[in-house]
Amino acid sequence: MSTVADNILGAPPGISPKPSQPPLRAPSPSSGAPHAAGAQPATVPDFKAAKAALGFWWAGLAAAVAWAGLALLTGLWPNKPAGFSEWAFTEEFAWGAGGVSALLLALTVLARPLAAVVRRVRAAGPWLVAIAVGLAVWEVFTAKLGTLPPPFFAPPQSLVEVYVTDWPRLLESAGASIRLLALGIAIGAAAGFVTGVLIGWSRQASYWIHPVLRILGPVPTTALLPVSFYFFPSSWSTAIFLIALGTAFPVAILTWSGVAGVHKNFYDVARTMGASPWFLVLRVAIPAALPQVFVGLFMGLGAAFSTLVVAEMLGVKAGLGWYLTWAQGWAAYPNMYAALIVMALLFSGVITLLFVLRDRVLSWQKGVVKW
Repeated sequence: MSTVADNILGAPPGISPKPSQPPLRAPSPSSGAPHAAGAQPATVPDFKAAKAALGFWWAGLAAAVAWAGLALLTGLWPNKPAGFSEWAFTEEFAWGAGGVSALLLALTVLARPLAAVVRRVRAAGPWLVAIAVGLAVWEVFTAKLGTLPPPFFAPPQSLVEVYVTDWPRLLESAGASIRLLALGIAIGAAAGFVTGVLIGWSRQASYWIHPVLRILGPVPTTALLPVSFYFFPSSWSTAIFLIALGTAFPVAILTWSGVAGVHKNFYDVARTMGASPWFLVLRVAIPAALPQVFVGLFMGLGAAFSTLVVAEMLGVKAGLGWYLTWAQGWAAYPNMYAALIVMALLFSGVITLLFVLRDRVLSWQKGVVKW
């Protein structure tokens, strides 16, 4: 069967690769070969050329200036009295912004010895400037001028206070959300993948399952929350079911589309060479449908995130959604904003991990499928 797989993937049979030519070696200095005037040996690194190629990091210098301005603005401009308490951690926030400015200035000045680090953060230079400017505007309109009324709008240093004083509860809530999200997505992705392959391969399965997907699929999973609470024994199992349902629908639809869209010639070639039906499904249909499967996973993540938050707000007694409801009930708006930032970073990290997994799984299709 390996021959069948090689033929389908495009490796022409009977053609062996040409032996590679031995690499040409450069003449050694002792061999008498002439050298160009002023040429340096290849083994000696040219630090000046590397520095010139790297270029001066003007965006890093601008970011250092922006973060220094944020530090001076926060530390030297007195806060406007909030009426009920003073904003804590103002001095610590100013020192932190100053530390970021010093670090960026060091990366800008010491570009040659820190070239490897500078290359990694060089692309983020404009974003570092924008973040510092955004935090400065946020600080001015909340803590300094009070244009955005407290306690509904809190300054950045209030979030630092939440992360320092309430990190155990935030960490526990984030862990609960990750467990619930991972289990629901895993079940939904597996069920949607199997369903999509089934209806894409079997006409009889498509006849019975496809109408159900067309009717129930577009219904928002959060609308099924009251009914689901009746059929499941706990709010935890209800949340898992709804997250799995929201993930399974786009995965099933896109997997079905990918399997059904495989070119007929691939199957004909495999059958001619004696491939079994299982080989056609596992080695032809599924690999060809994998790009569509990952598109369905990306679409399902959005539904899973929204379902997770709603389920935790309404029934599950743990997680970041529950933390948001708790903070709103106690009018702890800094805690609510801190949880929203953690939630954004968590969901963004999940999507980033899926991108990494997709690049690893579909590495053999680079150049054929664009993403």
